[in-house]
Amino acid sequence: MSVRVTWYSHACLHMDVNGTHLLVDPFLTGNPLAAVSADQVPADYIFVSHGHGDHLGDTVAIAKRTGATVISNFEIHNWLAAQGLKKLHPHHIGGGSNHPWGRVKLTIAHHGSGLPDGSYGGNPCGFLFTVDGKKIYHACDTGLFYDMKLIGEEGIDLAVLPIGDNFTMGPDDALRAVKLLEPAKVLPIHYDTFDIIQQDPHAWKDRVEKETSAQVVILKPGDSLEL
Repeated sequence: MSVRVTWYSHACLHMDVNGTHLLVDPFLTGNPLAAVSADQVPADYIFVSHGHGDHLGDTVAIAKRTGATVISNFEIHNWLAAQGLKKLHPHHIGGGSNHPWGRVKLTIAHHGSGLPDGSYGGNPCGFLFTVDGKKIYHACDTGLFYDMKLIGEEGIDLAVLPIGDNFTMGPDDALRAVKLLEPAKVLPIHYDTFDIIQQDPHAWKDRVEKETSAQVVILKPGDSLEL
């Protein structure tokens, strides 16, 4: 029994939960840091946090290739259905569902969600996963919000937080997020993909570990950690 978490860069996360492949925000094609290609990455379930192209990414192509079930908000669900996808599970903020691999619940996120063709993408979200007895919170694209304290009351084993600034939380607010969430471990994401979100994750790690009890795990794209 194990959970293996792999960061493919940007916000794209892969979780191998006892052989079931969960893939979040698969922006791979056109991503200069992507550690895997869209025609190689495994997926049984794909999770789409919002409609922006650097998160929706290769969802359609990967789902058609693998037959993965795509979980997203209702508006993105309808848009994906119009693209020809059949295996879809619609959600909305605060709603969760149980699956053979565990449970997922959608959390709030402060961001936008317009789809690449200009269609309305509904509310952006984060994901709270319960897998193999572990709680993993993927904040996806968001600014800081105080309700992270409520999410932290779940007992977070791993928080996946953006630190890039400009489009999401920057290092200062991401540190405040750690203080609200009180996770055991933190994985910084959504940085260095583009010049405008360049950050020093090691400097952030030093600050977080000095001011909180969380352990910061810095991964290179394609690297993994075990929970």
